[in-house]
Amino acid sequence: MSVPVFLSDALDGAELVLDGPEGRHAAAVRRLRAGERVDLTDGAGAVAECVVRETLKDSLRLDVVARYDVPAPRPRIVAVQGLPKGDRGELAVEMMTEAGVDVVVPWSASRSITQWKGDRAAKSLARWRSTAREAGKQARRFHLPEVTEPASTAQVEKLLREAALALVLHEEAAEPLSRVEVPAGGDIVMVVGPEGGVADEEVARFRAAGAVPVLLGPTVLRTSTAGVAAAAVLMARTGRW
Repeated sequence: MSVPVFLSDALDGAELVLDGPEGRHAAAVRRLRAGERVDLTDGAGAVAECVVRETLKDSLRLDVVARYDVPAPRPRIVAVQGLPKGDRGELAVEMMTEAGVDVVVPWSASRSITQWKGDRAAKSLARWRSTAREAGKQARRFHLPEVTEPASTAQVEKLLREAALALVLHEEAAEPLSRVEVPAGGDIVMVVGPEGGVADEEVARFRAAGAVPVLLGPTVLRTSTAGVAAAAVLMARTGRW
């Protein structure tokens, strides 16, 4: 069984206390006991390998056995995810986090049935961020992915212009993603459309910003699975896997 990972901003010292929601989960839900291994991370690459000294009602007392920093992976994979309906967005975020995507950008595409507005926007964004956080811990990621504020099409264009490689997943593209030359550094930004796909006008704007339409394969994937499939290809091509 893999060593569980918990988030903590306090990693200094030979002895640590994991309390708050993380400590409560470790003690009351995971029921970790003395002698078991635990890894703490700040989510930005710092790691403290620990052994549980004592389990309290809602916290753990830990002895640090090693401490190190994990460098941020390169190149960064940035997924622009068109807003899907229902809970498919959270599913997409969960799977892309497990695969190693570094940044998720919620995008209000013209064909997005769901639109984030007012209180709904704040609640939906909070769910995406919570999903990324929990999936990152489950996947033992020491660099948690960033889920940004929702982006407009114009803001996505800017991301594509600044990218080392800009891609749009499109079912009518001629170039397979598996054959695209990938950079060694910088950002690889890929656009994943919502259920209705990326509109022709959006494809034209993204092309003008330097993006290359690419094909994943002969089948049409759901918006909730296209991002993780593309991420898997990019992780293998860049050597991150």
